[in-house]
Amino acid sequence: MARALTTPRWIAWTVASALLLIASLYAFHRLEQFLIRDARFTLNLPGTSEESGSESLAISARAIQAVFAEDFGRSVYLIPIGDRRASLLTVDWIKDASVARFWPNRIVVGVNERKPVAFVTLGSESATEPGRRALIDDDGVILPASQDRFMLPLLLGVSVSDALPARRQRVQRMLGLVKDLGNASRAVSEVDVSDPDNLKISEPFDGHVVTLLLGDRNFALRHQNFVSYYAEIRRKLPNSSVLDLRLEDRITVVK
Repeated sequence: MARALTTPRWIAWTVASALLLIASLYAFHRLEQFLIRDARFTLNLPGTSEESGSESLAISARAIQAVFAEDFGRSVYLIPIGDRRASLLTVDWIKDASVARFWPNRIVVGVNERKPVAFVTLGSESATEPGRRALIDDDGVILPASQDRFMLPLLLGVSVSDALPARRQRVQRMLGLVKDLGNASRAVSEVDVSDPDNLKISEPFDGHVVTLLLGDRNFALRHQNFVSYYAEIRRKLPNSSVLDLRLEDRITVVK
């Protein structure tokens, strides 16, 4: 049987353990102070790194740099990586982000930008006062204006006041229609998803703008019926502009 520690031995073991713990805490404290105060671990402003041709932060936009504004000039050890990633996700156009610490003095940021799929109208719109336009992505997120030029349709039936899941669902309905139409979707100028069971598109065709009621399925087939018979419809009803294609065996002139 193992003998119990005598009182002197137990006291010596306790003292030794306490000294080891104190020494470990002191060593950690010294190491932490070294990481915080040593200039080699300082995050430099972009373009001011001592290493020629390098930057301490991989920045793709000023908005991203602003997230790290308070970190420049201090140790990368102090930068809360999780908090900075969360802040990046609030920046317009950023869908996902990663933040990594590279010793001794680099923070590398990766961002995944949102990709717009359509324009939407902000606020009410009338013939005399068109509403302000914004962009929307496949998640239903409204994006601010961009200097880039996008050849995208105007999506109707989606409002900024709608809940995000509702916007996402309606955007997905539009994307399903666009995918089914294939190359024919390039000519579509408007998609109306106000009624998810009866999607409508507008497009210029033979010098006229027509609105097509496509229902909720077989979009490509119904659009092809329109292409095949539109010339004949124009001969009989030259002012027709709204066509109902929801029945595969006929086309109904609504207006």
